[in-house]
Amino acid sequence: QVQLVESGGGLVQAGGSLRLSCAASGYTFSNYLVGWFRQAPGKEREFLAGINWSGRSTHLTDSVRGRFTISRDNAKNTVYLQMNSLKPEDTAVYYCAADRSYRRTYISTSLGDYNFWGQGTQVTVSS
Repeated sequence: QVQLVESGGGLVQAGGSLRLSCAASGYTFSNYLVGWFRQAPGKEREFLAGINWSGRSTHLTDSVRGRFTISRDNAKNTVYLQMNSLKPEDTAVYYCAADRSYRRTYISTSLGDYNFWGQGTQVTVSS
């Protein structure tokens, strides 16, 4: 079955960096969109970044654009989220999720379009 496993979270000071990884197994990873989301305590899960199946197209939400970068290595079945200039408000559980639509032509920001989810990794940014 499809499995997504996030890693790379942790505690970092404001202004620091982390790189999250999302390792996929159980399906042909290279044909599907992957997104990163986060959920802070008491808040809804929100879209952060998405990368299309080929890696040639990405989309980041305004709050992280310029600080975060999404990339993928299809040979390793892994998607990355490089997070720089972290702020305390970035504190949340971070999730990766995969689409089930073969080679979707656009990067969806809707949670409902993502069919498979990882268990999440905690990111805590101290001030």
